[in-house]
Amino acid sequence: MMKKTVVIGLIYFLLSFSIAPQVEVEARNFSVSAEAAIMMEQESGRILYAKNDQTSLRIASITKIMTALLAIESGKMQEQVKISTNAEGTEGSSIYLRAGESMLLEDLVYGLMLRSGNDAAVAIAEHVGGSLEGFVYLMNEKARELGMNQTQFQNPHGLDDHEDHYSSAYDMALLTRYAMESPLYQEISSAKTHRVDGDQIRVWHNKNRLLTELYEYSTGGKTGFTKRARRTLVSTASKDDLDLIVVTLNAPSDWHDHMNLFNWAFDSFSLETLVEEGMFKDIKDEFYKDHVFSPYTFEYPLLGSEKEMVQQKITLYRPPTEEERDQYVPPHPVGKVDITLSGEKIGQVPLYYHPPEVVEKQGFWSRFLSIFSLTLGVRGID
Repeated sequence: MMKKTVVIGLIYFLLSFSIAPQVEVEARNFSVSAEAAIMMEQESGRILYAKNDQTSLRIASITKIMTALLAIESGKMQEQVKISTNAEGTEGSSIYLRAGESMLLEDLVYGLMLRSGNDAAVAIAEHVGGSLEGFVYLMNEKARELGMNQTQFQNPHGLDDHEDHYSSAYDMALLTRYAMESPLYQEISSAKTHRVDGDQIRVWHNKNRLLTELYEYSTGGKTGFTKRARRTLVSTASKDDLDLIVVTLNAPSDWHDHMNLFNWAFDSFSLETLVEEGMFKDIKDEFYKDHVFSPYTFEYPLLGSEKEMVQQKITLYRPPTEEERDQYVPPHPVGKVDITLSGEKIGQVPLYYHPPEVVEKQGFWSRFLSIFSLTLGVRGID
């Protein structure tokens, strides 16, 4: 197969990009009380604000985001959980579980997230992990999988019962970004109330005041507090197709920190389309012209002042010669689009090739998918 590549001379400016810290500082007219904080755009992962975001600190009950995620991914959400004496006796915030009673795992996760039930955390851990120790192992395995390199879990609730239970604002943003890919996590995190029917009717109201009363664009999150960690908070918000995550650790004024950061970002950033799904119209090469397409749209959040320094570079495999064309089978992908901001790469979109007979027909997507499904592997072009 042909491995030599050519660069099609299509490098042009789309939008500007400037990540100089002074631009952000000048744009903000507020301070952040947190010892550590981060704001991340959910789709792209771009960091819009950071303060000591790589520093490992105590995290209190935002630990429970990992506990909820593992419960959801366990596939056991519709199983009944028998509450142990160990779970009933857990100190701190509680949903007042009683040893011997049974509750749906899904309901326990609601109690965990809305009321920050430490007893719910232990019950979930024992059921999903087989034991507290087994569940903590799963927590740390998941953290490694997600690249949470400044994180160590020792319990499922965040209580100050271990010296080496910690994370960073950045790691908790990574975790939240991943968790928000789950529709069920989104549903639970954004619930203002939840009712559990049974021998005892329970109605839980979410402790997250951003969601319930303070901020109209809030879509969920998790509160936290211990005497040693102080106030911790993870929250998400959405407006005008911009989905944001904010994490603060040891923040005396966390509600205001989050609202100020959200408002600043919504006022300052917009989600810009850098590569559109569909056929590329600007390719000049005779063989590839009107036959190369992007399978999806690539969007990225940019400041209003970022209008000059985004570049797009298209690279394609060498086209076949006239003699080769009858037997030509295009590689998958046939090329790529590299996107840079001020010279820094922020994305890559694969490019695929439609044979002429496919382009001429309506509904070529189904033809492409049938061709693609026969490909044994996806080959990169780097």
